[in-house]
Amino acid sequence: MGDGMVSMGSVIVKPNAKKIRRIYPKTMGGERLSTPSDIKDGNEKATNEGTIVGFAGTTADAFTLLERLEGKLDEHPGQLARSCVELAKGWRTDKYLRRLEASLLVADKKASFNITGNGDVLESHDGVLGVGSGSQFAIAAARAQMDNPDLSAEDVAKKAMQIASEMCIYTNDNFMVESLAVEEGDSKDEDETENEK
Repeated sequence: MGDGMVSMGSVIVKPNAKKIRRIYPKTMGGERLSTPSDIKDGNEKATNEGTIVGFAGTTADAFTLLERLEGKLDEHPGQLARSCVELAKGWRTDKYLRRLEASLLVADKKASFNITGNGDVLESHDGVLGVGSGSQFAIAAARAQMDNPDLSAEDVAKKAMQIASEMCIYTNDNFMVESLAVEEGDSKDEDETENEK
């Protein structure tokens, strides 16, 4: 979930920017996974595929990184962690990329990561990640609500973002939501896998 605020200094430039994108893999195992027409036609499988990317920071820099990430995902299909690490390596070592000022949140059905220009690829211990000016407010609010069994993940995110928008002057309440249905058994901890061996 993302807000729509774009500012230059203390001026709101745009209140409804789209800061979340869905990247679709071109191929996996030689087969095209989804096409734009599948998504437009409401093909449920196609709309639940792909990787969701959110960004904060300079827009041109974020789109440059998004294109690089897309290339890494094509190089390493189905390996989000490896793709993120490869992006972070390039971001950290390339003279041109090193100057880019943006942060990315990247998620698929199995994992989610925060990628920074410092070379960090961070996976949250509790599944809550945030990026941008109001992220610390939203993260704190989400963690405070996670134990409420009456709230879905989307409800927790909406409430957390609402709280952030009421506290941070650089966050508004014009929210955009992208979600992935996590299938049971998709995400196993490495510890659980090790214990089964």
